[in-house]
Amino acid sequence: MFQDEARFGRISDVRRCWVPASIRPVVGCQLVREYTYAYASVSPHDGIMDSLVLPEVNASLMSLFLDELSRRHSDEFVLMVLDGAAWHSAKDLSVPLNMRLVALPPYCAEINPAEHLWEEIREKDFGNKVFHTMNAVEDQLVDSLACLEKKPEKVMSITGFSWIINILLNAT
Repeated sequence: MFQDEARFGRISDVRRCWVPASIRPVVGCQLVREYTYAYASVSPHDGIMDSLVLPEVNASLMSLFLDELSRRHSDEFVLMVLDGAAWHSAKDLSVPLNMRLVALPPYCAEINPAEHLWEEIREKDFGNKVFHTMNAVEDQLVDSLACLEKKPEKVMSITGFSWIINILLNAT
């Protein structure tokens, strides 16, 4: 599985949009620095995705996410590939027994397929929207993540890089 976190907030994300040729689009814009964070892990081979929305990124909340992931996949051993964020290697990070963490090389976020989940969510569910409260941001984020979790084929199409899909699993 591949893991990543992303920040979502009340800063609007102005994007291109389709309108009839004679109409000029009007899109709301705001700059409010309030944020929440999405934690997600994905298995590109089968499209399994797990996520949580948490208020911050730190070692204790990362431990909480790993613990939840461990419970959801209690009958499996999870090799978790993640980036080099400080909380991923903090001394107080608690890694479950059925999990091993492997860090990606520095400065290569583009090879983490979990990063592409955020692009999908931002483009489809956050573009050209103004959120008046953090509750509205969190509600939209939870809905977006839940929708992706229910669509493994879509998750596979977003995260299934050929170099990952062509890895032999359980080879004897």
